[in-house]
Amino acid sequence: MKFRFKAFGLHVTASTCLFLVALGALYFGWYRWPGWYLTGAMNIVLMMAGIDVVLGPLLTFIIANPNKPRRVLARDVAIIATVQLVAMGYGLTILWQGRPLYYTFSTRFLEMVQASDLSPEQVALGRKLNPDFAPHWYSLPRWVYAPLPNDPKLVEKIIQGTIGGGDDVIQMPRYFRPWSEGVAELHKELRPVAKMTELGVRDKQIVAARMLELGVTPDEPVTLPMMGRAKPLVGVVDPPTGQVRAILRVD
Repeated sequence: MKFRFKAFGLHVTASTCLFLVALGALYFGWYRWPGWYLTGAMNIVLMMAGIDVVLGPLLTFIIANPNKPRRVLARDVAIIATVQLVAMGYGLTILWQGRPLYYTFSTRFLEMVQASDLSPEQVALGRKLNPDFAPHWYSLPRWVYAPLPNDPKLVEKIIQGTIGGGDDVIQMPRYFRPWSEGVAELHKELRPVAKMTELGVRDKQIVAARMLELGVTPDEPVTLPMMGRAKPLVGVVDPPTGQVRAILRVD
C-alpha cells in the first residue's frame, strides 16, 4: 500500500504542476477577469482537472502493484500519461481557440469577442485595412470601439448579414477604432441599473449593493450590460474618461 501511495503522490504532483502551469499561462495572458467568467471556461477546466489531476493519478494508484515487473508498470503508467496529455491538449486547444481577444463597445452593450468568433477572412481584411487593430496569435485582450461604417449601404449589409447569422461589426477588425473615439457614443448609452432590461429584479438589487460599495449611487446613469456566453455582467463607467471602472457580477 505504501508503494501505491508513493506512486499516486508522484503522479498527482506532476499532473497538478503541469496542469497549473498550462492553465496559468492562459489565465494570466487571456482569461483574467472578466474573460474567465464570460467565456464559461470553468466547464472545460473542470473536465481537464477531472481527467488530469484526479482520474490519471487514481488509475496509477490502482495499477501500482509492487509485485508487477517494472517494465510492465512503466508501460501502464505511460499509457495513462498519454491519455492525460491527449485530454489536456484537447482542453487547452479549446481554451486557446476561445480566448478573449477584444472587449468592445459598438452600440448598446459591452461585448466580448473571442478568437473563435473571428473568421479567417475577417482577420485577413483587418490585417490589410486596419493592421493596428488586427489580431495575431500573440495578441492579448484589449478594449476597442467598434462603430458601424459611415456608408449606409454597408451598414444595411452588415445588419442583414447579422440577422442571417453572419458576422457582426464586432467581428470585423477592419472597423475597430481606439476606445477613446467611442466615448461620446458610449455616454449616450449609459443608464441606471434600474433601466437595464437585461437583468432581473434580484440581479439589479445585487448590482446596486455592489455599486454602493464602490461609492457609486445606483441611480446614476453610469452602467452598461456586458455580454458574453455566460450571464450578463454590469460595466460601471467613469463618465469623465469613458473608462470602465469596474465590472460587476450579478450573482
